[in-house]
Amino acid sequence: MRLPMQMLSTAFAITLSATASLGGEMHIVHCLKGCPTGTPETNDLIVREIFALSSNDETKFADWVAYRVTSETIGTSKSLSRDWEADPFLDDNETLEPDDYKKAFNQLHTDRGHLAPLASFAGTIFWRSTNILSNITPQKSNLNQGAWVALESAVRDLAYTRKEIYVVTGPLYDADENQMTLPEADETHTVPTGYFKVVASDTGAMTAFIFDQDTDRNANYCDHIKSLTDVETASGLDLFPEASTWPTGNLNNALGCSPE
Repeated sequence: MRLPMQMLSTAFAITLSATASLGGEMHIVHCLKGCPTGTPETNDLIVREIFALSSNDETKFADWVAYRVTSETIGTSKSLSRDWEADPFLDDNETLEPDDYKKAFNQLHTDRGHLAPLASFAGTIFWRSTNILSNITPQKSNLNQGAWVALESAVRDLAYTRKEIYVVTGPLYDADENQMTLPEADETHTVPTGYFKVVASDTGAMTAFIFDQDTDRNANYCDHIKSLTDVETASGLDLFPEASTWPTGNLNNALGCSPE
């Protein structure tokens, strides 16, 4: 019997997430030099056709999302729907649901911010997976519609000129900053106070970024470049655990960030 594509997608993710606790080696195509480590043992590893993520039961958001962008995966997202849905691989008490985001824009000025971007996968039949809420966080509109989307566009431009570009991204939490809560959410959750994004090529060249949740809409993403050490310290993660050493070099110029 031939399964519908949505069922094939579901079977794929179930198989890989179920093996996460079995030990041994796992090779996930979305992760360059291994998927990030350092997350709580209670996290859920979910691998879909276009990205992988580690969902945190306490915060209700992914600690990291890893994905690979190529010229073939990119498409136009303007006409695509945003049909939000809770992650079917997570229990109800492990994730948020669409109704939790009601009134968030009006009261908190936040968007449903993609970690793995829709436009980067609009050229695939799996683009709907980016709208699953485990790939979403409440992100301030000024950041989401400003420097964040500009950097996503720069990554796609870079992917057109190179075979493939790897990205690992996720939220940051600063206990000293005021933390928002979604006004309609009935689950305990922790809204991020910031975000990281690391853009890398298979040669090891990379550029890392950190953004505060309150980043100005007119901010230049290039002004938010940080070292990989800065990102790993802030996130508590080892983002490339299988890399003992990295070749020198960065993607600053390739991402449109010229040296001063």
